[in-house]
Amino acid sequence: MSVHDETVGAGLGAPTVAPVRARDEKLGLALLVIATAQLMLVLDNTIMNVALPSIQRALHMATANLNWVITAYALAFGGLLLVGGRAGDLFGRRCVFRVGLVLFTLASLTGGLAPTSGVLIGARVAQGIGAAIAAPTALSLLATTFPAGPARNKALGVYGAMGGLGSVVGLVLGGALTEYASWRWVLFINVPIAVAVLIGTAILPVGERDRGHLDLPGAVAATIGFGSLVYAINRSNVDGWADSLTITFLIAGAALLAVFIGIQRTASTPVLPPSVLADRARSGAYAVMFLIGAGMFAMFYFLTLYMQVVRDYSPMHTGLAYLPFAIGIGLAAGGFGPRLLAQMSASAVVSIGLAIAVVGTLWFRLLSPTSSEVATLLPAQFVTGFGLGLAFVTVTIVAVRGVAPRDTGIASGVVNTAQQIGGALGLATLVTVAATVTRHAATHNTRLVALTHGYTAGILVGGALFLAGLVVALLTLRVRVSAQPH
Repeated sequence: MSVHDETVGAGLGAPTVAPVRARDEKLGLALLVIATAQLMLVLDNTIMNVALPSIQRALHMATANLNWVITAYALAFGGLLLVGGRAGDLFGRRCVFRVGLVLFTLASLTGGLAPTSGVLIGARVAQGIGAAIAAPTALSLLATTFPAGPARNKALGVYGAMGGLGSVVGLVLGGALTEYASWRWVLFINVPIAVAVLIGTAILPVGERDRGHLDLPGAVAATIGFGSLVYAINRSNVDGWADSLTITFLIAGAALLAVFIGIQRTASTPVLPPSVLADRARSGAYAVMFLIGAGMFAMFYFLTLYMQVVRDYSPMHTGLAYLPFAIGIGLAAGGFGPRLLAQMSASAVVSIGLAIAVVGTLWFRLLSPTSSEVATLLPAQFVTGFGLGLAFVTVTIVAVRGVAPRDTGIASGVVNTAQQIGGALGLATLVTVAATVTRHAATHNTRLVALTHGYTAGILVGGALFLAGLVVALLTLRVRVSAQPH
């Protein structure tokens, strides 16, 4: 080739390389904005956990009501996610994403200034509503921004990792803020992050709009139905299952969920289109995420109480003690998970991950008021986190695989709905299990030993939920996600 040819070749190549590089940079910035938003929204599930004892003392909350600081957010978040996803499809995903972020920011500020427990729980509900609007539109923006194939799988892997990693980052950050500032800063910290994400949304595409309307009756029936069930489960812990109000809320919850199913069958634009659930693997992914959320939320709750009540850890020590969990999830989601997905089916990767997570929860059985942190608490967290990291990435990818573009918001919403509703119901149920075990153990043991028995019992039942997720994965997730077209 002559010098002239080389010059011509370089001249022809430059216009091609530059747009590709610019596109890649834009996609990278879009992923940064969406992943940061997901991290912020998810960490608010757990950032309050480490601060719970401080909140209880400051606002004089009864122990029986303390888990509502966590549950209120999860219920509002999970119950309205489907509406949030549908709103993005109808009114423009970027616009709806911004609305959700603004509401989340204002609610965080209100919660940080809350003078009473009632105001705090109300602010947590408003936070959950904002998160429900923002989260599914973030994932649908990601699914429609990145081309199908390796690029989208990588982006979805990062997003899925935020789902697991965000929970642990919340625990570590919550510990630092509670100890060195105030429990109120676990809410104030959202404000600058949300403002930065809002500024970054300029890089995101506007997104196409679908026609139709929101299925608000269906969303309200589902949210209040799940809320009634959670309230009944929580109330049974204090007043028993024979209590008239407990029974009333159980019946009301079941009735409202039946109404929700009926609405979905007759609505012209149901909040949960049958087409989204028609795929066996996708429905299986939602079920697995529900079970993971149910076990994981409860595990964080019990571990936090074990560390601060039984072991008398400071908030910062508690937050740092969760680092092995974060490292485990990061390693699995950032490297091992995608590599395994390139070589085996989704069911195999999820099953391996959940089997490892089950081993980790069994390890927690060795906890006692005097057990070694290095031999039990820390390694058990790493093993459990690594296993859940493998599952998170794979389930997230399968959950939006092959969805029609008009339904990406809904499909994205169902992923988060499954995790949040699973977490709320799982936490309420396992708190009751732990309290029952603690009461029985207290007749023959010291208070700290009895509490430890209760906490570990709750964690072990959470491990059983992971095992159930493993079975569901084996039966439903028999797909290869690496075979998507470039």
